Amino acid sequence: MDLSGGISAKPIVDRAKAIILTPRDEWPVIGAETQSQGDILKGYVLPLAAIGPVAALVGGQVFGFGALGFSYRPSLIGGVSTAIVSFVLGIIGVFVLSLIADFLAPKFGGEANRANAFKLVAYGTTASWLAGVFQLIPMLSVFGLLGLYSIYLFYTGAGPLMKVPSDKAPAFVAVTILCAIVLMLVIAPVTA
Repeated sequence: MDLSGGISAKPIVDRAKAIILTPRDEWPVIGAETQSQGDILKGYVLPLAAIGPVAALVGGQVFGFGALGFSYRPSLIGGVSTAIVSFVLGIIGVFVLSLIADFLAPKFGGEANRANAFKLVAYGTTASWLAGVFQLIPMLSVFGLLGLYSIYLFYTGAGPLMKVPSDKAPAFVAVTILCAIVLMLVIAPVTA
């Protein structure tokens, strides 16, 4: 599938599999692709970013949420509203975090490149988005911690995409992830 007239992008399942299983080999391939942010957004980010909110919506309606002997099942309207807000804020988060990564890269010896920063965030977040499926069964949501593998994906992508030297990549990733955590702390109360 050729999205831009340049180097063609992989289908979504092949890309997700490659970025999860062989990130060091996949990042240079991603760096060489020429598709636009809009194409990446439509063909990769939107479908994967929807996994968590849809799984949480279905899981909440079917199983409800519970802890310490108390359970709660949100209304359908409340669940749909939360899923939509969570999805939209997640997409906004991708754009904001890519701007942050683009801003931070030169501070760590890398190059500012807005397109590559967007790729880094879009594809680097794959593990977190895929781990969102565990929200389908609330008792399994602890396995959402597998999404922390995205930190490693960011680390392996910092050099090929943002040209951050390998000795400074851990600090670049740590500061970027810290910004992502702050961003999540801002977003989480809004979705609640």
